[in-house]
Amino acid sequence: MRVGLFVTCLVDAMRPSIGFATLELLESAGCEVVVPEGQTCCGQPAWNSGDAPATRALAMKWLKEFDQFDYVVAPSGSCVGMTKVHYLDVFKNDPEIKQLAASVAAKTHELTDFLVNVLKVKADILAQHAPVQTVTYHDCCSGLRELGVKDQPRQLMAMQGATQLCEMRDSRQCCGFGGTFAVKYGEVSAAICDDKCEQIKDSKAQAVVLGDLGCMLNIQGRMERRGDKTQVLHIAELLTGRKPGQLNAD
Repeated sequence: MRVGLFVTCLVDAMRPSIGFATLELLESAGCEVVVPEGQTCCGQPAWNSGDAPATRALAMKWLKEFDQFDYVVAPSGSCVGMTKVHYLDVFKNDPEIKQLAASVAAKTHELTDFLVNVLKVKADILAQHAPVQTVTYHDCCSGLRELGVKDQPRQLMAMQGATQLCEMRDSRQCCGFGGTFAVKYGEVSAAICDDKCEQIKDSKAQAVVLGDLGCMLNIQGRMERRGDKTQVLHIAELLTGRKPGQLNAD
């Protein structure tokens, strides 16, 4: 199958290792992966800020770039949530474009959901080593609540068998990021994230693993301010045996 890889802005700018890890996983599973060079933002920040014209322009561009593929995959629950769920609202008054958005949405998936429920991958595509022995998993809000991503990453970690999962007190509790929420309500966001960091610390895991870079940056930044040395890994990095930010799996 021909898969369009939506890298996402934050992965491209802040942690490209996630993009390379995603590419490795998809190719190892037998996919022909194409990364459209002209791809830009899906419009999520503009949508969250109430800028309808900018959102529409970016969404139209995104749909035209990714409509050509059998499937579209991204290592980000929030970006997939935007394209799969919110585009239908963006184009609610334009039936023709809304139909296109619905068609592309049907073949767009968050990475772990695609690996588990579409490709039904086996353990042989996963690295049989990991940079840490114990991990805890944070369920990012968009992936969990908009896309139903919860069991999929845990199934893949169990399949990999290289780490022990130490569940935190409430893996579903928000980390306080929320995109523009963290900017508008910085003190509230920091307090929410402090609670999340305490949960991660109490799990005694060597690393916290998650599937959305916005949440990763929020948690990692707060941990560094607190002097916490717990590693922060994207699920794609863990499954390919990468250390935080490591571009190549070796």
